[in-house]
Amino acid sequence: MNYTLHQLQVFLKVTQTQSITKASEELHLTQPAVSIQLRNFQDQFDIPLTEVVGRKLFITDFGKEIAIAAERILDEVNAINLKTLTYKGQLTGRLKLSVVSTGKYIIPYFLADFLKQHEGIELILDVTNKAKVLESLENNEVDFSLVSVLPVNLQVEKEDLMQNKLFLVGNKQVVFDNKYYEKDIFETLPLIYREKGSGTRHTMEKYVEENKVSVRKKMELTSNEAVKQAVIAGLGYSIMPLIGIKNELLNGDLQIIPVNGLPIVTTWHLIWMKGKNFSPVAKAFLNYLQEEKIKIIHDKFNWFEKF
Repeated sequence: MNYTLHQLQVFLKVTQTQSITKASEELHLTQPAVSIQLRNFQDQFDIPLTEVVGRKLFITDFGKEIAIAAERILDEVNAINLKTLTYKGQLTGRLKLSVVSTGKYIIPYFLADFLKQHEGIELILDVTNKAKVLESLENNEVDFSLVSVLPVNLQVEKEDLMQNKLFLVGNKQVVFDNKYYEKDIFETLPLIYREKGSGTRHTMEKYVEENKVSVRKKMELTSNEAVKQAVIAGLGYSIMPLIGIKNELLNGDLQIIPVNGLPIVTTWHLIWMKGKNFSPVAKAFLNYLQEEKIKIIHDKFNWFEKF
C-alpha cells in the first residue's frame, strides 16, 4: 500500500462529515479534489470504505475501522511535529475554536497577538450558528467556543470576555427623532429575524416574550450580514449586535432607533466543556486571555462605550 498522509486526512474528514461537499469546505479543497483523493485511497483496498445509498454517502464498517486507524496515524504525526518544535523551544500544536457568526467581529482581536507570539500554533476557526457551535463543543471537536448565550443543557466552564449590546436599527430612509420610543413601536415596524438556532434570534425572542411585545415578523435570514444588508436596503428593521454594525453606523447606512428597554446587554463568553483536558496550546491561550483581555478591550473596543 502506498497511501499518503493527505489521503488519510481527506478520508478522515469525509468519515467525520459523511459528505464530500462538507469535507471539501472544511478542508478548503474543491469537491473534485476530495473525490479524487478518496478514490485513490479506496483503490488501495479490496473492501469498500464507503457506499452511496439514495444519493447519500455512508461509511462501511470496514471504512469506520480504517478511519479509527487513520486518526491514530495523524495524531502520531502531529505528535512528532509537536515534539520537534517543542525541542526547539516553541509552543506548537492546534488551537480549535467554534464561534457564533457575530463573534467573528471580536475573536480575531483576542487571537492576533497570541498567534504572533507563538508562530508554531495552527488555528482552526469555525464560524457558524449557535446550534452548530454547541454541537462541535459537545462532540469534543474544539477546545473552546465563543457564545453570547450560555447553553442550558451542557455542563460548561467559562471566561467572560466583554459586553454584547443589541439595538433596534434601521436605515436612514425614515427620520426618527432622538427621543426614546415606547416598546409598542415594534407593532408598526416590520422586523427581520435571524434563523432558528442563532444566538441573536434567541436574544430577540427572549426580549419579545419578556416584554410581551407584539411584533410584525417580516422575514428570516441566515446570517448577520444578510440581515444587515436587508435593513440597509429598506426591507425592514432588526435588533442587531452593535459589534457588527460599527462601520454602517459611522458612514450613515444605519441608525439606532432609541427604545426604552434597549439596548439588550449580554456577555461574550469563551466556554469549554467541564472537565476538559487542555492541550498545552489551549491552556496557554486561556492564560493569555485571562491576563490580557482587559488591555485588548481597552485598545480595540474603546469605541464600544460611546453607544
